[in-house]
Amino acid sequence: MTLQTLSYFVHVGLGTLALATFWTSGLSRKGSPLHRASGKLYLLSMTGLLLAAIPLTAALAARNPVAGGFLAYLVIITTTSVWTSWRAVKDKRDWARFTGPVYRALMLANLVSGLAIAYVGLFITNQMQVIFVAFSSIGIIGAVNMWRFSRREPDDARWPLRQHLAAMLGNGIATHIAFLQIGLPKLLPFLAGSSLLNLAWLAPLVVASLAGVYLTRKYLPKRQAAASPGNAVTG
Repeated sequence: MTLQTLSYFVHVGLGTLALATFWTSGLSRKGSPLHRASGKLYLLSMTGLLLAAIPLTAALAARNPVAGGFLAYLVIITTTSVWTSWRAVKDKRDWARFTGPVYRALMLANLVSGLAIAYVGLFITNQMQVIFVAFSSIGIIGAVNMWRFSRREPDDARWPLRQHLAAMLGNGIATHIAFLQIGLPKLLPFLAGSSLLNLAWLAPLVVASLAGVYLTRKYLPKRQAAASPGNAVTG
C-alpha cells in the first residue's frame, strides 16, 4: 500500500469521525461535557485530516498544478478555522496571545493564497471558475477580518465565543464539502455530475452563512445601550 493510498483511507475514516462529532458537538448543550468532549474529538480528527491531506495535495499538484494549488488553499483556510476555534477557547482570557505570531502568519497565508486562487479563477482555469472565485473570498475577507481584529483588543468580553463560532462554521463548511464530494457520490451514485459538483461546493457556503446569522442572534445578541439620564422618562 502506497503512502498516497494510506493517506486516502485515513482521510476517509477521519472525515467520517469529523462529520459525526461535528453534529454531536453542534446539537449538544453548549458548555456541557458532551459538547466539550465531542468538540475536542472533532478538532483532533480535523487535525489528522489536514496532516493526511498533505501527501494527497502534493500528489495532486504533481499531476494537476491548478487542482493541487486549490487543494493547498483549502488546507490553509481549514487549518486557520481549526486553529482559531481551538485557540479561542484556550486563550479566551488573553487576546494578545491569541493574536500572536501563529495568528498573524495564518492571516498572511489566507490573504496571499486567497488572492492567488482568485487570479487563477479569473484568468487561468476554464473549469470551476465560479467555485474558485467564490472560495477565494473566504481567504481574502478572512484575512481582512483577522487584521482588523488584531489591531486593538476588543471591548466586548464575548470575543472568544464570537471567534469560536465563526471558526466552527468554517470547519463545518470544510467537513460537509468533503462529505458531499467523497461520501455522498458513493451513497447516491445517481447524483454524480455537474449538479453534485455545484451542490457540494456552494451549498455549504450558503448554509453556513445562514447558520452564522442564526447563531450570532442566539448566542451573541446585541446588547442594549444603557439609557442616559437625558433619555429617561420622568413621571
